Amino acid sequence: MKQSRLHEQHRALGATFGESAGWEMPLHYGKAEAEHAAVRQGVGVADLSHRGRLNVTGDDRIKWLQSVISNDILPLKQGQGIYSSFLTHRGKMLTYFRVYALADSLMLEDVGEIGETTYQALRKFLLYGTKAKMENWTESWGLLLLSGPKTADLIKTAFGAEVGSLRPLTFAQQDIAGQKSLLIRTEETGETDVELLIPSAAMAAAWETLWSAGRPMGLTPFGTEAREMLRVEAGLPKAGPDLNEEIVPPEANLEGKAFSLSKGCYPGQEVVARMDTYGSVRRHLAGLVLKDPVVPPRGSKLFSGDREVGWISSAVRSPSIGNIIAFGFPLRDFSKPGTELTVDINGQRHDTTVCSLPFYPAHTPHS
Repeated sequence: MKQSRLHEQHRALGATFGESAGWEMPLHYGKAEAEHAAVRQGVGVADLSHRGRLNVTGDDRIKWLQSVISNDILPLKQGQGIYSSFLTHRGKMLTYFRVYALADSLMLEDVGEIGETTYQALRKFLLYGTKAKMENWTESWGLLLLSGPKTADLIKTAFGAEVGSLRPLTFAQQDIAGQKSLLIRTEETGETDVELLIPSAAMAAAWETLWSAGRPMGLTPFGTEAREMLRVEAGLPKAGPDLNEEIVPPEANLEGKAFSLSKGCYPGQEVVARMDTYGSVRRHLAGLVLKDPVVPPRGSKLFSGDREVGWISSAVRSPSIGNIIAFGFPLRDFSKPGTELTVDINGQRHDTTVCSLPFYPAHTPHS
């Protein structure tokens, strides 16, 4: 398995490791609930070095990418990003990512831990003679996520950079540890999220600077388990468990976010346009709250009475809500908030209620 440049630093902080997209990454540092609380109340740092990133250069980069992905990148100005997906010819989601416009390239970052999927899928469409080149950045660049209400304060103290005015999916360039790096405002936890994209060689120095500035603020490392709790609470689906070849983008409520109906042809576009024209979306991504304290595995079936009506894609124990919460894909008629369903977990039926997304902050007891 591959390891982050910060593997030893994570070990020194007491990390328990697990596999993620072929990388050995921190699952938690002792107690995921405490890491979750640190992000909701203060500031946390997570290592996302395993997450897929690629860079597209060349004169045809915009024209080529525009012709194959589902969203319209022509309006993007330098310093801006958007969500997009790449679809099969049947409109199913192969991958889901963010596209950022750099000065002389387009950078793609996966939303989810899906390894080389985006790189391999797009590479097949890079035809001979196209003046565009794709470079896999996963190992040459590191990625850190800073999350929580104190994120902007930490970045100001550590790097002298102002990120308070950055809107989601915009970024600023910053010299960090003598290297040109990017500070990207993103969406991962429902709090203020800023990613630090930095050449791998400078990762350790940036990490030290963050901790020197962050220790007095209560900076806490958080692993995959806390990140999943935060993500699901914030109502954010990701490639892999939620967005995959079982789903077309309108079923995941991605209208106006990850696909364009007006930009012209791309793989899968006809299917998506037909769904829009005829309103024939079969199912919808929905939030679910379970009554019982058992976490349903991915793929657990949803029922209305004896009728099977969908499945669970992600589920976590939510510290903010005090229940098990999940994303599911029930059929359209069973996706309205307040609908009572059951979920089959190891042959036992458990009651669950559909609720609107996000869970946090909308449904939290203190809000």
